[in-house]
Amino acid sequence: MRKTRRRRLSWSDPGTRSLIYQALVLGLVGLCAWYLVSNTLHNLSVRNISTGFGFLRREAGFAIGESVIDYTPADTYGRAIWVGILNTLRVSVLGIVLATLLGTLLGIARLSRNWLVSRVANAYIEVMRNVPLLLQLFFWYAIITEVMPGPRQALHPVAGVFISNRGLKLPSLQGDALDWILAGLGVAIVLAMLIAHWARKRQDATGQVFPLGRVALGLLLVCPAAAWLFSGAPLSLNMPELRGFNFVGGVTLTPEFAALLAGLVIYTSAFVAEVVRSGIQSVGRGQWEAAGSLGLSRARMLRLVILPQALRVIVPPMTSQYLNLTKNSSLAVAIGYPDIVSVVNTTLNQTGQAIEGILIIMAAYLTVSLSISLFMNWYNRRIALVER
Repeated sequence: MRKTRRRRLSWSDPGTRSLIYQALVLGLVGLCAWYLVSNTLHNLSVRNISTGFGFLRREAGFAIGESVIDYTPADTYGRAIWVGILNTLRVSVLGIVLATLLGTLLGIARLSRNWLVSRVANAYIEVMRNVPLLLQLFFWYAIITEVMPGPRQALHPVAGVFISNRGLKLPSLQGDALDWILAGLGVAIVLAMLIAHWARKRQDATGQVFPLGRVALGLLLVCPAAAWLFSGAPLSLNMPELRGFNFVGGVTLTPEFAALLAGLVIYTSAFVAEVVRSGIQSVGRGQWEAAGSLGLSRARMLRLVILPQALRVIVPPMTSQYLNLTKNSSLAVAIGYPDIVSVVNTTLNQTGQAIEGILIIMAAYLTVSLSISLFMNWYNRRIALVER
């Protein structure tokens, strides 16, 4: 049994020197942090500016245009900030899903054999990713508020849908059965994930392809309907209708939310398209030829052979695009959408707690960004090639 050699505490030992250097750097960083914190607290004390997060329990006293949860000006600053966080999450999650779908279609279209489709996709990508996002937000907000007609002359493409300069009005469901329907939807998603895992193992073992798409779609339709029927709870359709100078009933997508979502999706999808295109082109030509020799159509070649291999190249840069979309949502303050930045700005203007407000914004974006990174890194490890 070989004995471990005891490290000598000598300057000539590289390991000892590295430990000393690391300790010195850590000490310098700690000293700088202590100086900045103590100096800030001293300056705040001299100017009689209160510190701490106690203001979060005080009454906010300002209204928020739209919120996912119930909110009134009589609620606390803490609840107001939570509303801003949920508004940011809502537009970010929807933006990520829509930008991924649109960007994937554009990336595939750019590689199309059809000359017109390829050139149109290329023109879209080059124009949209080279126009600053802020200008695009202003453009879409102006289109909605200035070009669209008023409520009395609103566009009415289908029953219950109205498009005007007040936003998009849609029918909504209301009643106690909504909770049961959401529970059924959650059960359907879990079942679809379990079936997908089983189908993947079955395909690896037998080579037989399971119709997962049709089964998952059936579950998403059947499970919520079954939960509603089982509950016996009331459910009604609330249709929007014009009363006076505006619509009542239904659900509203405000001009601010619609403009922000459109800008984020259109801008980010151009970058996603380039990521998808490069991922597809990274797969060797022999894979196309091998799939074609099996008699697969081009669509099935993409879905079953090319894209699964391209994902290993697509996922890492796609993570950066998701993070950029989430952080770019902070530009919502320019068009009046009440996201976390807008709500915290109003809060710190009323309370004077500027440092605490900035820390809250930083913590919110850091938490969301790390969550996205952790999920995407897990997914990237899951699809990585495993050497046998």
